[in-house]
Amino acid sequence: MSGHYNITVMLGGPSAEREVSLRSGAAVAKALRSRGHHVHELDPKEKSWSLPPGTEAVFLALHGTYGEDGTVQRQLDELGIPYTGCDAESSRVAFDKHLTKQRCVAAGIPTARFALFDSPTASWPMGWQPPVVLKPVRQGSSVGLQFVERVADWSQALAEALRYDSQVLMEEKIAGRETTVGILDGEALPLVEVVPKSGTLDYQSKYTAGATEYFCPARFDEAATKRIQAAALGAFHAIGGRDYSRVDVMVRSNGDPVVLEVNTLPGMTELSLLPKAAAAVGIDYAELCERMVRMALRRAQTRAHAALSGN
Repeated sequence: MSGHYNITVMLGGPSAEREVSLRSGAAVAKALRSRGHHVHELDPKEKSWSLPPGTEAVFLALHGTYGEDGTVQRQLDELGIPYTGCDAESSRVAFDKHLTKQRCVAAGIPTARFALFDSPTASWPMGWQPPVVLKPVRQGSSVGLQFVERVADWSQALAEALRYDSQVLMEEKIAGRETTVGILDGEALPLVEVVPKSGTLDYQSKYTAGATEYFCPARFDEAATKRIQAAALGAFHAIGGRDYSRVDVMVRSNGDPVVLEVNTLPGMTELSLLPKAAAAVGIDYAELCERMVRMALRRAQTRAHAALSGN
């Protein structure tokens, strides 16, 4: 990256994941400053935010609603400012777990069996056996996640999940190993295997130091690793992703991958999983942050050249 840039890091925001986003954003801002860039931090918790004058690129360190669902991306598109990560439409699709499922199914990407519910009085569906997982359709990072181990727990779990969104996705609970695949500049990074010490990965174990063990590169043979990476890249392309994402993939005991979801703005603290995966191929945290900005600026330059040449 030649020269130094005026970068605004957007962090915090109005979502349920505000605290984690503040941590991500503070780490990113510190890293970009360490590379000599001029960095502003902007918390868009009020609708009336405005970018500091002279902003050349925005680093999105937002998580959850508003930041990850395409809203802020649309606003930045209208302002004509390049920003890191996926565009507004792919952000909207990836944030909607049901739309993501439909895209994966259409593209032949392996994903868990599912059903959709919008009423707290819905009865247990015919043809299903517990255990199942309930997920609010439009919430990030395990917010509102419910595990249903017995049919007797169904009504209470469904009502609880519906507190977070008007629609809830029910999925078979996949028995197997939990992995996550970082994608950077269209390439799959080494796998991270996630092993929660409590047995289930909920919001608490995800963000409590020492509650979860991570193995990177994950302990799979080469053939299984390639299958898991291919499924993750397939899901990334199915939602129309660009630049980077993190795709969560369960791996059945026979080695078959099952895509859970695509995170278009994954956690960016130094302990987060995408930075862990990048470190495994020798990309340190500050370089990773800078690469993300560089991809956004490169896109803006390409567009500018195209406009100048009348394409």
